Order: sequence, then C-alpha cells, then structure tokens
Amino acid sequence: MNELPLSADVEPALLEDELVLTGRVVSASNATFVATIGDVQVVYKPVAGEQPLWDFPDGLLAHRELAAYQVSRATGWEVVPPTWLRDGPHGPGMVQRWQTSDPEQEAVTIVRARRVPDGMLHVFDGVDERDRPVSLVHEDTPALRRMAVLDVVLNNADRKGGHVLEMPDGHRYGVDHGLTFHAEHKLRTVLWGWLGQPLTEEELDGVRRLRASLDDAAGLGGVLPDLVTAAEVQAFGDRCDALLSAGTFPAPRGPMPAVPWPPF
Repeated sequence: MNELPLSADVEPALLEDELVLTGRVVSASNATFVATIGDVQVVYKPVAGEQPLWDFPDGLLAHRELAAYQVSRATGWEVVPPTWLRDGPHGPGMVQRWQTSDPEQEAVTIVRARRVPDGMLHVFDGVDERDRPVSLVHEDTPALRRMAVLDVVLNNADRKGGHVLEMPDGHRYGVDHGLTFHAEHKLRTVLWGWLGQPLTEEELDGVRRLRASLDDAAGLGGVLPDLVTAAEVQAFGDRCDALLSAGTFPAPRGPMPAVPWPPF
C-alpha cells in the first residue's frame, strides 16, 4: 500500500502538467498546500507531510481521500470534489480541485442556546469560550443530508463544520476525508440533526448503487482494495448493508456519560 495508484477519470494534463505551489493552509494538521496546474486551482497534500493518527495505522491518508472521492462518485451525488493522486514539489500526494465557498452561507454554525433559525436543525447544546450557553445547528437540506449519509458509510471520524463547503448554487462539498474507512466504528460528525429519521428513496438508491458497485470489479470492487485494507473494504460493505436494512439515520454508538455527543 505504499504506491499511489493514478485516477483514470482525471484528464491527463492534471496528472502530467507542472504543479505550482501558491500558498499553504497553515492551520491544517497535515501539510496542505494551495497550488495550480495550468489554470486549475487545487489543494495538494503530500504524503511526506502526513501525520496519521495511532488508530489509523494502515495505508496512507492520501489513499483514504481518493477512496472517499470514488465512493462519492459511485453514489452519483458528487459530494467530494474531484480528487486524484500524483507527484508534486514535495513528492507524491493527494490533489483535489479547489472549491471557493460562499461566505454568505453557513451550513453548520453555532447560535445562542436553543435559538434555532428557520430551516436549521438543533444538534446539541454547549458553552462558548465565555461560558455562554450556545447550540450547534445545521441546515436541513437534501444536499447536506447526502453528506451525512456519505459520512455514515465512510465511517468519517472527522466531519467538522469547516469541512463543509457551501457553494453559491446550494451544492455542498465535503472535504478532508483522511480519517475514513476504519473497520471499527469511529463515526464522529456534526451532522446529527436527522437522528433516527427515515432515509429518502434518493438516499437509499445512492447506498444501493454503492453496494452494487462494491460487487463489481469494474467499480468500487476493483478500486477500494488498492486504497484501503481488506478488513476496511468488508466493513464498508457491512455499513452499506446495515444502512439499507435499517432505512434510517443511525444513532451514535456507546454511552458517553462525561462528554456531550458528538464531542464539542
């Protein structure tokens, strides 16, 4: 799992033309650069700058980023921006098309306690840096629901509000999927507003497409084994089956007596 497979669905120029660094995201926990390939702006995360967590020891974060994109494509929802693997100034790594979010929109935000704006759902309560009561809320839209479904099947351990990019047309992109696909349950997301609600037929169809693609050597069945471990591929299929069987958004697992859920 040390070699980086190329993405066959990416135009050759994005794999071959020079990748030119233009900046760095200094707040990122793993080395993250802004760059251009021709006139295309991208994010570049070199493998050399990865700092994997102790509980994600197998494979590369770059592999998981690409695997999440391939799963997103298989649903037909395009939640994850186009992502591929290639060489760059700091060696091989993950490259993803840059998406400029709309500063006037907030899909996930914090408001004064229990003052949930219209069109948003309450997630949980907490306190801010001044110990004032606040509530975490997120919008109630089909675009964000699709991302929540994707988080469940990916077993996303790191869905923060800042990982949701609001597009001017209402589309929602999800980014930063290096902590996904673990065989153990590690779902940690801010998108809990639909807890226990039935999945829509569109959402169920998306998961059915994933399950069918996993059984297809020309689909995810031929892609994921090159990116994550066999146990993680099996667990991914099991999560799809469980979601289809239940037909509802799952509840968090395990008691968390000392910590609000999800962790704040």
